[in-house]
Amino acid sequence: MTDSALPMTAATANRAPRKLVLDEKRVRSRYAAERRFRAYGIAAIAFGLFFLAWLFVTLVVQGYGALQQSKMRLDVNLDAATLAPGGKVDDTTLRAADYTALLRTALRDTLGVGSDRAERREAYALLSNGADNELRRIVMSDPTLIGKTVPVWVSASADVDTLIKGQIARDLPENQRRLKDRQIAWVDKLVADNRLEKRFNGALFVNGASSDPEQAGMGVAIIGSMYMMLVVLLTALPVGVAAAVYLEEFAARNRWTDLIEVNINNLAAVPSIVFGLLGLAIFLNFFGMPRSAPVVGGLVLSLMTLPVVIIATRASIKAVPPSIREAALGVGASKMQVITHHVLPLALPGILTGTIIGMARALGETAPLLLIGMVAFVVAYPATPFDPATALPVQIYMWAGAPERSFVERTSAAILILLAFLIVMNAAAVLLRRRFERRW
Repeated sequence: MTDSALPMTAATANRAPRKLVLDEKRVRSRYAAERRFRAYGIAAIAFGLFFLAWLFVTLVVQGYGALQQSKMRLDVNLDAATLAPGGKVDDTTLRAADYTALLRTALRDTLGVGSDRAERREAYALLSNGADNELRRIVMSDPTLIGKTVPVWVSASADVDTLIKGQIARDLPENQRRLKDRQIAWVDKLVADNRLEKRFNGALFVNGASSDPEQAGMGVAIIGSMYMMLVVLLTALPVGVAAAVYLEEFAARNRWTDLIEVNINNLAAVPSIVFGLLGLAIFLNFFGMPRSAPVVGGLVLSLMTLPVVIIATRASIKAVPPSIREAALGVGASKMQVITHHVLPLALPGILTGTIIGMARALGETAPLLLIGMVAFVVAYPATPFDPATALPVQIYMWAGAPERSFVERTSAAILILLAFLIVMNAAAVLLRRRFERRW
């Protein structure tokens, strides 16, 4: 070894520990970066879950009150002269009778209200505007009650309901409250006599639209949403599956099919309001279909759901192993038999999942339904998809814009019902996928 090699060996020996130290620092720094990245991910998930839980708890707290409605018990004298003049008892006569007068008489007797007109108006304001309809249904369901004095539970007004639920501050000056001091005293008297209490509000799920919060319900909106989802299922599923099968199994690979595929992918990202404009121009203005009809809303939502169904179906068909097709063709099956007997049954889990998720997304859309007139004030149930109706998202939109305080809790309750529908549909997609899924 020469003399010149000795200094180089010493330098190399001095450099090796330094390199090891640097490598250890880099390793520690990389591990620290990984820990920080993992902590950031956990923090982001916790942040999202916190606000999700906050939203859900807020909706439950605000919407729980809508499940209860203040009911008033009155001893009503079902006077035969008022309900069945001349002794004639039939549906037409009973339907046209003056039930409001009977309720007001019973209320005056219960509260001890005199002949002062202002005092009577204040007393009558404690009753719901729909209380006469409730009494009418009771009498028409059992006409043998006519001529008797019977205890009847009817809805109190929205202001009384708000007071009972503690949403009106009693210590406010009288001119800043919707209920006067005398009305509050009457309410307290009714509560003390066990004539006013909160009961389950079944009307919330069966009634239609109403300007009175205590009479408003989601029944028409629920039926309308079901009709729309039925139309979406009957149109988007067969058309989407057929289009996906053709593009994946039969269409030639050229620039035209590439253009179609690009446009399908783009349509899946188009804002929903654009489909509403399309439905307004085609289904209403061109074809003259009825406004506010679930069939029109279903067709508009079908156009919006179709790209999702096509994309999900094509992905499911691609996931079927080529050996399945080759084996079927090898035993003499035709191309159509291979698709209908082998490919589609094996792709069914993905097709169902994509369809249900697309329908769940469509169920929560509001903008396209507003453009085709689904904001109609509909009281009666739609007998067919061609009758006027509304939908749950639109009902939520209308209640959210109402000025009455009682509509706030009904808005939260409707949101919870809509979320329940969405959770059920997504859970069905997961269960169907697990039920029919096959691993290769």
